[in-house]
Parts: sequence; structure tokens; C-alpha cells
Amino acid sequence: MIPMNQYFLVVAILLLLSVLASKVSSRMGIPSLVVFIVIGMLAGTEGVGGIQFDSPVIVQSLGVIALIFILFSAGFDTHSAFARPVLWQGLGLATFGVIITAFLVAIFAYYIIPMPFIHSLLLGAIVSSTDASAVFSVLRSKQVAMNPHLKTLIEFESGSNDPMSIFLTLACIELILTQNLSGFDLLLMFFLQLVVGLLVGFSMGKFIPYIFNKLKLEYSGLYPVLNVALLLLTYGISSSLDGSGFLAIYLTGLMMAKANFNHKTNLYRFHDGFAWLMQIIMFLILGLQIFPSQLPSVFLVGILVAAFLMIIARPVAVYSVLSLSVLSFREKTMVAWTGLRGAVPIILATFPLIAQIPQANIIFNIVFFIVLTSVLIQGTLLTRVARLLKVNQ
Repeated sequence: MIPMNQYFLVVAILLLLSVLASKVSSRMGIPSLVVFIVIGMLAGTEGVGGIQFDSPVIVQSLGVIALIFILFSAGFDTHSAFARPVLWQGLGLATFGVIITAFLVAIFAYYIIPMPFIHSLLLGAIVSSTDASAVFSVLRSKQVAMNPHLKTLIEFESGSNDPMSIFLTLACIELILTQNLSGFDLLLMFFLQLVVGLLVGFSMGKFIPYIFNKLKLEYSGLYPVLNVALLLLTYGISSSLDGSGFLAIYLTGLMMAKANFNHKTNLYRFHDGFAWLMQIIMFLILGLQIFPSQLPSVFLVGILVAAFLMIIARPVAVYSVLSLSVLSFREKTMVAWTGLRGAVPIILATFPLIAQIPQANIIFNIVFFIVLTSVLIQGTLLTRVARLLKVNQ
């Protein structure tokens, strides 16, 4: 048995290293998310830290908890005046854009990876959505000065496209395991995910501000605790009813952003810091789950799929969905380039591992390569691309 104080010591050191490294990474132009993952890898089983860790269940559980607060903070920080004009464009990217990306990646992967097409489709589904934590972190850490309409569209898409990606991932896993899932079952699953998530998110987005205005607590420090409990309740209710808990959480944040209620400013400050803590913990855990010795075998395939996703699949999806949009070609190209992959794909890649899908370990390692490549290349060059396309203010 390892003494508990040693666990505290390790956690404290990893958090301190992450915070300090984020300062250095910002000066070097490297997204801090990459640094968090690398620190986790160095601390892991095959790194200098030697921490024995291999638990997809823990990664998935902590990842879900972290995403709850990251997505809420993202929605809570979005001004409704900016979000309304991009609603339909964002929803189009969050649904049809995700589907197009998943199928294009699946077709490409099928011809370069020796696996059945349904497994290739599973890979495509896992990496089909942009990642809210990666997008928000890179945009804000680099302080990319895009016009509010374009920036809100990018952030709104990244916060709302996870449900479709999760739905496609779960549908593929069900098809692999049961092989008797009908089209009606898939439509019902998607309908429940969407409708229940919207209803719960809208209801809680109205209910929580009402509670804050009516409930007079003796200590102001209890209000953030109350909100944490209510957010977990929001996710739990939606998920228990077969709805999208992530969609419900993000919509709750959007609804609360435009509401007036007591302690709103203090709540915003709390969740801004808490979201950063969740990002650090999430990426550290993801880094611990990676085994570097397994990566060389999928290096070439991972790079090829990542390049196809960034250069072909993502732009095709964006240009198709936004073909009737008033956005200029340069602005559409910026939306395509900002399709960063991050924690969500890696967390989704744990689902096949837990379900014991054949070749799940290969899929997990390929997904990691795609995420690392996306954040390193797209995230690092984001400011330069914005300047080149002349979409920065």
C-alpha cells in the first residue's frame, strides 16, 4: 500500500509542473494542452515518473466529469447576442459536419488500415467532432482577435458537436457487438439524445438562476457548491433518460449566460478557474494512459489519417455545410482550420477498449496521434493562419 501522503505529493507536483509549463509553452507558441499530455506521459508507466497506470474506466469517468464543467464554462462564457446569429450554422456543423467528417475519414482509413469498414467508421466517428476544451483553450490562450461572429461560431460548434460524435461512436460499437441494430433503433437513439438533452438543458438553464435568486444562503461560498451539484444533477437526469448529458450541460451554460441572477460574477470566476483545473487533470490522466512503446507501430497510419482529416475531411465538411452561408471563403477556411481535436476523441477511444472491441488498442493509439498532431499543428499555427487569411481584427 502506498501512503496517501505520497499520492498528494505526486498530484501536487504534476499540477505545479502543468501550471508552470503552461507559462513557458505560451511563450514558445505551443498549446498548453500538448504540454499537459506530455507531462502525463513522462510521469506514466514508461516515463521517468514510473507511475503505474492503465485504466480506461478511470480515464473515461474522470474525462466525463471534467467535460461537464469545461462545457458549462464554455456556454456560460458565451454572450447570447453573439450566439443567436450563428445558431443554424453552428448546428449544421455540429450535425451534418460531424457526419460528413466521420464518413470521409472512415473511407480513407478503410483503405490504409487492415480492419473492417465498421471499425474504420468507428475511428471516423471518434475523431469527427472538434473538441471544446482544445478550441477554447487555444483561442483564449493565444488571444486570437477574430471578429465576434466568427469566433462565436467556432466556439458554439465545438461546444455542441460532441453529442453527434458520441451518438455515432455508440452506434458503431452497438453494430459491432450486436450486428442486429436496425435503422429505426439508430434514429430513436439519436432522437432521444437530442430532444432529451435540449429539454433538460433548457429547463435547468431556467431553473438554476431562479434558485439562485430565491435561495438565500448564509455563506456566499456555498453558491458555487450549489451550482456544481445542480450541474451534476443536470447531466445525471439527461443521461438517465437516454439523452445527451453534454448537450444539456452546454445549453444550461448558454441559458445562464443570458440570465440575471445573484452571485453571477463570482460564479463565473469560480468556473473559469475550475474549468482550467479540469483541463489539466483531464489531459494529465490522458497522458498517463498513453504507452509510448506502442506508438511507433501506428505512427505512419496516425500521421496519414491526421493529415487527411485536417487537409481534406474537415474542409470538405465545413465548405459543404456553410455553402449557403454569408461567410467569406477566408472565414470558412478559418473555421475549417480551427477544427482542433482534443480530449473528447481520446475519451471516446476508451469506449471500444472498455467494450473489448477487436483492434480497440490500435484505434486508441491512432486517435492519440491524430489529437497530438491536430493540437500541435493547427493550434500552434492558429494565429499565423488567422493573420494570413486576414480574419483577425
